[in-house]
Amino acid sequence: MHAEGDFGSIGYRSPFSEAVTRTNVLRTHTTACTSRTLYRLAQEGFKPGKYFSIDRVFRNEEMDKTHLCEFHQIEGCVIDREIGLANMMHVLEEFFIKIGIKQLRFKPAYNPYTEPSMEIFGYHEGLEKWIEVGNSGVFRPEMLRPMGFPEDVTAIAWGLSLERPAMMMHGFNNIHKLVGANEAPFSSFLSFSSVTSRFFSSLQSLHLAYSYFFLASFVS
Repeated sequence: MHAEGDFGSIGYRSPFSEAVTRTNVLRTHTTACTSRTLYRLAQEGFKPGKYFSIDRVFRNEEMDKTHLCEFHQIEGCVIDREIGLANMMHVLEEFFIKIGIKQLRFKPAYNPYTEPSMEIFGYHEGLEKWIEVGNSGVFRPEMLRPMGFPEDVTAIAWGLSLERPAMMMHGFNNIHKLVGANEAPFSSFLSFSSVTSRFFSSLQSLHLAYSYFFLASFVS
């Protein structure tokens, strides 16, 4: 499948190495969680569903006002019959409007596991520029068909930054303000996780509180 393709795809035309896939690496995204969830759904028998996760990821990034080497990814996936790019863009637009980010742009992109794929940009008024807040796409047939899904089943998915939208919501011009020791700007969010704050650091409590807030925006 990887090298030669199937289901209308010519594959990646590059050799596949199981040994390479078994090497350890710091997680760069959480799409693997979605893949495992979809595979389990296919084995149990297809039914439409919505799945969400938020977890930590790591990137080899040069840190600046909008970049962190370690951040949290908001992963979402909707699987149903006859859904596509327009449905995905509508879901994302509604989500960002709910959290106060109304100026969005979608840019065509390449992802190895989705086609079409779209990068998502939000306008940061303080920085006076567009910054990327996520990536998204429609899962390719050669990913879904081998799992056992029917031909008319499609999955739309996205991976969003947690920290960049939070930065824009609070009007911060530097993303590193989110990982400092000052909790004052976030007291209303931290109150959502008063129980867990006994066990986690202030930074972890902040991310947990934002997780509740963002997921509530998706499912409401």
